Amino acid sequence: MRLTLAEPRYLKESVTIISDLVNEARFKVSKDAIELVAMDPANVAMVIFKLLSSSFTEYDVKKDVEIAINLSNLKQIMRRAKPDDMLTMELDPENKLRIQLKGDNLRTFNLPIIELDEKEQKVPDLKFPVAIKLPSVILNEAVEDVDVVAESVTFIAEPKKFTINAEGDLSQANIEMKESENTKIKVDGDEKVKAKYSIEYLKKMIAGSKIADEVSIYFNKDYPLKLEYKTVDKIMLSFILAPRVENE
Repeated sequence: MRLTLAEPRYLKESVTIISDLVNEARFKVSKDAIELVAMDPANVAMVIFKLLSSSFTEYDVKKDVEIAINLSNLKQIMRRAKPDDMLTMELDPENKLRIQLKGDNLRTFNLPIIELDEKEQKVPDLKFPVAIKLPSVILNEAVEDVDVVAESVTFIAEPKKFTINAEGDLSQANIEMKESENTKIKVDGDEKVKAKYSIEYLKKMIAGSKIADEVSIYFNKDYPLKLEYKTVDKIMLSFILAPRVENE
């Protein structure tokens, strides 16, 4: 296995974002992509990552490989990658992941492959009556707004309108978004769809805006939320977040 990236940005940003949610994870390297599916330790959030072979300048994978890695260690190495470095990854005979950063000089790091006991994570098959696509910066600002007043946020979708609402002990924030050229809102039926989610988790997930200018938002009443960030022919990073269900 030998993989070379001319733009380390996608991998660097993704590892930083994922490591905020997951400590250790198993990457699957196949002929088409590097993939990861992992749950956070509290079983509240799932992260799904796919970096396509087409985003690499060299992608030599003879057979599928699984590599389990401590993500905070990988993040520390990725931080050292400059924007114009060539980043090469390969497995060395001693079962370590060798990462080389080639710029003005050549820097080599070796990361141990770890054993992971956990079973393989499967992406749940979720059906959503709500699909919203908007510029990632709009969602980022809305989450930052509601973070000022509360710990959880309510998403409300209705035809042609998407509202993000949060209420603290005394304060309240309400952000309304109407359908426009940049904001597409699809809701099956005429009913309002409402669900509540943790702002703490959302703040970690919206960092996906670093890899894509648009975000797709899917949810249902008291049902998991899915956020998806995509750059065509390069990368997909998505998150599934369990809802906060209020006890009546």
